[in-house]
Amino acid sequence: MTTEIVYSQAFHKHDNVGHPENAQRLTVMMDAVRQSPLADTITIVEPNLLSEDLLYAIHSEEMIEQVKEIDSQGGAWIDLDTYVCSSDYETARLAAGGLLDLCRRVLDGDTENGFALARPPGHHATPRRSMGFCLFNNIALSAHALAKKGARVLIFDPDVHHGNGTQEIFYHRKDVLYQSFHLSPHFPGTGAIEESGVGLGKGYTINAPLEYGHGDSVVSQLLDDIFLPVAKQFDPDIILVSSGFDSHHTDPLGGLHLTADMFGEMIKKYQALQPKLVCTLEGGYNFSWIGKCLLSQLGVLTHHPLSFPDTTQEKTDARLILEDVKKEVKKYWDI
Repeated sequence: MTTEIVYSQAFHKHDNVGHPENAQRLTVMMDAVRQSPLADTITIVEPNLLSEDLLYAIHSEEMIEQVKEIDSQGGAWIDLDTYVCSSDYETARLAAGGLLDLCRRVLDGDTENGFALARPPGHHATPRRSMGFCLFNNIALSAHALAKKGARVLIFDPDVHHGNGTQEIFYHRKDVLYQSFHLSPHFPGTGAIEESGVGLGKGYTINAPLEYGHGDSVVSQLLDDIFLPVAKQFDPDIILVSSGFDSHHTDPLGGLHLTADMFGEMIKKYQALQPKLVCTLEGGYNFSWIGKCLLSQLGVLTHHPLSFPDTTQEKTDARLILEDVKKEVKKYWDI
């Protein structure tokens, strides 16, 4: 069994050199992989286009047509944060399609696990709006397709920014469990503890808004005491991870204080629960560290763990926040 990386040069077409989310991110991360001791343990796979039918199952026609139109005109900005380049309709469908194919291979047992190094990212894209550097919601599209085939899907989102789009898409559903920790207050302003779902989805969204400076120790306690016990009860068939490396303590758009090794440790904790696990790239903008954060996770996925010297001062007191999260979660889960 192998670990697969979904990657294509086509992902570099989505680029704006003055924007934090630019194609150089992938160059840095792929260089890190190729120069690492993990290079021979990984299979690189080219993506296929996501079907338009599935795209329309999650996103509105108006939203999709907007990306198509801007693409056809050579590119422009959708909002102050989010740009569309020429050919981005195809590039974004490759990102989503590559992730979905990887998820299907892992779920079917054809490969052990994997990481979609796909761009543009996705977890801020809502059903009706491209935003927050994201055009279409890659992880939500995959989770929806897998759930429609009967799989129980857990999405774990450790990006420093709350995945508002992913939350909104599954807020009313119980076949997908969404767990997120994130910096608060911070963009996009969602992800309060009380945001726990509606209707059938009540209790299937779990948010832990952390404070500036919270790091490894707080996240470990959160996972061990709340997220993982709930995940075990949910009993997922597959775990999808929105791998945002902007939770690292050096990230220019962040504020949490995770170390590089913690990114692998989080994967290790979830992998022990369900080894069928797939990561997909979200944020992470410090070029000196995103490669190391990626290798930390790939090391765990390939069973060749790597460690990186990395220290930071973290704020360790999160007692009130964790108590409030636990109080909300106890309404729906046995913890």
